[in-house]
Amino acid sequence: MKFRKIQASDNERLAQIIRKTLESFGLNIPGTVYTDPTTDNLHGLFLHPSSVYFVAENSAGEVIGGCGLYPTRGLPDGYAELVKLYLSEESRGRGIGRALMEKCHEWAREKGLRHIYLETFGELSSAVTLYQNLGYQSLPGPLGKSGHDACTIWMEKNLSR
Repeated sequence: MKFRKIQASDNERLAQIIRKTLESFGLNIPGTVYTDPTTDNLHGLFLHPSSVYFVAENSAGEVIGGCGLYPTRGLPDGYAELVKLYLSEESRGRGIGRALMEKCHEWAREKGLRHIYLETFGELSSAVTLYQNLGYQSLPGPLGKSGHDACTIWMEKNLSR
């Protein structure tokens, strides 16, 4: 397993993983990353200087998923949003998502961030369990203005804990 920062050549494969995942859970709906135009150019999105996106590659060098942090508009100071954590179906349940998230947590601490926020769905129950196991706490509603207004679960992690 290899982890690295996103490259422009990763865009098509990552968009494919994201959309296929959402389709498999019936979440290919408006108000999600499924219809978000940035999904097709993640490399461009993550050129923002206060963002990062890590890609996971298998031993054959194939992109199998990724996860990033982004300074979503409207978040409080000291926050970033954990975004676009998606893995190919055959890569799930092997600790890759956890490893990607831990890379994001480490990067956030290095940048002086104090909190990480995320939005998700109950249908993605394995991901919700992972978030809880990594110390994310439920919130009563959304923070910031991600544009993903179909999400039904909002969580945050205090990085000082």
